[in-house]
Amino acid sequence: MDSDRSVYILLTNTGTLFTKSIQSYTKAPYNHASISFDRELTELYSFGRKNPNNPLNGGFVKEDIKTGTYSKYPNTTCVIYELKATRREVDKMKRVLRIFIRSRQKYLYNLLGVFGIVLNEPVEFSNSYFCSQFVAEILQRSGIRLWNKLPALVTPDDFRKSDRLRLIYEGKLSEYVP
Repeated sequence: MDSDRSVYILLTNTGTLFTKSIQSYTKAPYNHASISFDRELTELYSFGRKNPNNPLNGGFVKEDIKTGTYSKYPNTTCVIYELKATRREVDKMKRVLRIFIRSRQKYLYNLLGVFGIVLNEPVEFSNSYFCSQFVAEILQRSGIRLWNKLPALVTPDDFRKSDRLRLIYEGKLSEYVP
């Protein structure tokens, strides 16, 4: 039997104007999703701001919980979930991730996709993702389907409602100790 590995799903709320406007619609406590392959969250990836000062310049990003956008928002709240996966599934996730890393310049933030969720209509462009769509895509391409819906319709709150994820932390991101 393949030994279990873990991946970590981080959901955050920075309290920015953009996240507040999403939140006023979704009523969900967290509106950004990232994926990590270690409990310390040192290898943390998502789709979001490439530059902390410019919310309009988005794309594929390697995030850092100590610097970058998160350091600008010290009151960021979060939940961290653990997802058990087989070694084979995690290897597949890392292979998919390497494609994103290798071609990171060509990826754009799928802002229209965020509005597609409101209309329950998937808005998909090649090389364009929003945060939860990206995380769902990584999982789905490795054979893990947490929901019966397209990645382009997955919201950060869907992760919160998945019974396959185990809550390991909730609170301020700046106070997280692995």
